[in-house]
Amino acid sequence: MTLTLPELPYAYDALGPYMSKETLEFHHDKHHKTYVDTANKLLEGSELEGKSLEEIVKASHGSNQPLFNNAAQHFNHLHFWNWLKPNGGGQPPAALAKKIDEDLGGYEKFKADFIQAGIGQFGSGWAWVAVKDGKLAIMKTPNGENPLVHGAKPILGVDVWEHSYYIDYRNRRPDYLKAFVENLINWEYVEKLYGEAK
Repeated sequence: MTLTLPELPYAYDALGPYMSKETLEFHHDKHHKTYVDTANKLLEGSELEGKSLEEIVKASHGSNQPLFNNAAQHFNHLHFWNWLKPNGGGQPPAALAKKIDEDLGGYEKFKADFIQAGIGQFGSGWAWVAVKDGKLAIMKTPNGENPLVHGAKPILGVDVWEHSYYIDYRNRRPDYLKAFVENLINWEYVEKLYGEAK
């Protein structure tokens, strides 16, 4: 199975003013494409060639760092584009809101803790909401690492590599994270992943 770069599920200018056309062109067409191309080269002739993306990510973690870095970033970005939508953000759907209340202390606490996880991730990385042992948990990981390699299923993630926000926000990562939560999250996609992870 060759890894492929998907089209964005919206126009390049659809997420303005919170994420610009220029950011999406660089982030999707250059950065994500490079992860896909590099991972495909590294998979050629390896024992993981033909495996599913999740299998590649889990099997290469700790054993083949170059492949892991690129395959994990491909996995992360496949979801990242779907975690974004025009006129997104705000309150999650009822069933998910109930789970956030139970496990994360309610929407406002989730929002504060998720943003803080993103701010507190030193250097490049991601902040996540994942399902672990049946409960929602907020996590952060360095570089391309994701909850899959920690026995959890990610249902929401935000990219805090500088390429995801620097064109629009420069060094203001907290403002980017606030805009992500309040204006960009595609809660329907989060709900779909939560249903699959249960």
